[in-house]
Amino acid sequence: MFDKMKGLFEMQKKMQEVKRELDNINFDIQSSDGAVKITMNGSQEIKEVVIKDNLGESEKARLGNSLKDTFNRAIKRSQEVAAQKMKEVTGFNIPGLT
Repeated sequence: MFDKMKGLFEMQKKMQEVKRELDNINFDIQSSDGAVKITMNGSQEIKEVVIKDNLGESEKARLGNSLKDTFNRAIKRSQEVAAQKMKEVTGFNIPGLT
């Protein structure tokens, strides 16, 4: 019993380490027409949205912030749904998935 608990503790520790690593990995994705660039980290968190268009600077900043917030909320919700499905399968919450 204690071996299983120790194993779960080690797995949780490794998952937290992987999450920290993912938080520090950033990558850029650009739309095919080059009008939008999104910077995201490995934890699926939107870090920046850049809009290259004829909008004014304040309009671009507002639209970029709105897109960033909406993307992050959608990703968070998808993670919550995935965590709930995992809970249904395993019978318990897996640390780091919620």
